[in-house]
Amino acid sequence: MSDSPNIGGDHYFSDYNVTRPEDVTVADVPSADNEAIRTIDLEALDQQETIGKWQVTGSAERIEELWPTLVADAEAGLIWAVKAMTAFGYEELSMYDDYLLTVYTPNYFERHDVNRVRTHLRNERDVTHELYYKPDIYTAKGIVAETAEQFGLSVPARYVD
Repeated sequence: MSDSPNIGGDHYFSDYNVTRPEDVTVADVPSADNEAIRTIDLEALDQQETIGKWQVTGSAERIEELWPTLVADAEAGLIWAVKAMTAFGYEELSMYDDYLLTVYTPNYFERHDVNRVRTHLRNERDVTHELYYKPDIYTAKGIVAETAEQFGLSVPARYVD
């Protein structure tokens, strides 16, 4: 835990040129590979629900190694926020084969920031495996691997890299 004011802080928007959710317009909606993605993006716009996260998976040991460095990154304002899956949560969410850290960005429409955070994970934290970026609206709608197709999606993520 940390009580750093930088975690989820206001400075992030100006530091990284990120539009605040309440200021996003239809012109900010990113291009989409299909109409289903566009529909969900427009719903996120309507609800001002633009928060999303890179899902970093790994063994318990790797997640324990990454956790303090990512908390320090959030405290320094390099990333917006990070959350760890607890042991209880891990047991309750059997869809994950590994343990999970979620590294948040405040506006998934701002692809430059989403990419900046991914590059940070890759270059500074040596996260080399494929990453899924899942907007919170996907979570709210119940989009997971088993339901993605029902929503017209091939994967339960907005970006895969």
